Amino acid sequence: MQDESTTRRRGRPRGWDDKTEQNTIKSLDRAMAVFEHLSGASGLALTQLAEETGQSPATVYRILVTLEGRGMVEFDRDEQLWHVGARSFVIGARFLRRTSLVERARPIMRRLMEETGETANLGIEKEGAVLFLSQVETHSAIRAFFPPGTLSAMHASGIGKALLAFMDAGRLERVLSEPLERFTERTLTDEKALLADLARARVRGYAVDDEEKNNGMRCIAAPVFDMNREVVAGISVSGPVNRIGPQEMENLSRPVMRAAAALTLAIAGARP
Repeated sequence: MQDESTTRRRGRPRGWDDKTEQNTIKSLDRAMAVFEHLSGASGLALTQLAEETGQSPATVYRILVTLEGRGMVEFDRDEQLWHVGARSFVIGARFLRRTSLVERARPIMRRLMEETGETANLGIEKEGAVLFLSQVETHSAIRAFFPPGTLSAMHASGIGKALLAFMDAGRLERVLSEPLERFTERTLTDEKALLADLARARVRGYAVDDEEKNNGMRCIAAPVFDMNREVVAGISVSGPVNRIGPQEMENLSRPVMRAAAALTLAIAGARP
């Protein structure tokens, strides 16, 4: 383990955790606010950008010219609009190279487990099934168990249905082209009924496995999106029906959706 002096030598000065005003570069903070706002638009005029960020046009112009010199923003002279520049994509791509979905998900899943008291899961779609990548188990004696590498039918899984609900139509059709296997009496094996359930999941932002894979177990899951606004994973909590009743399902949906949104942000994704 590194001592404090070693840490400082490697770039963390004394007072690293001090985020007070004296350690903040105000001009840089203002520049980043302008850049972040511009990145969320499809092109903005100088006056509009200044108005929306609450800064003077002169200040915003100096910021833009500086960023333009670094290739971070570009100016369309014909339309008189400012846009995010190609250099921003290069830097973003470097971030993505060091970003691991599982690595980014672990602290989020841990918080989700601690907040809900139920097991947190992370899964992706793999050849028409849910592949579980990671799990943070609850401390309760009775709990769901999906070790990494487990495959599960998408139509009978909370994460699977969260993925299906936000897939494009062509991909969804291919996944559902095979007969839907029945696991319990509550499994949705009728395609029309399943599609109606997926439509409800899209509207409310989360999907539910209500004893559809295993009797006595429920799961609430929400989708995670990548930088292309495509669903790439699902995050969920699961547990026994005696702890997750109808009201608890509604209550648990909120922290699950917050966790999915946090993971989307952590991998530089965006919701459609």
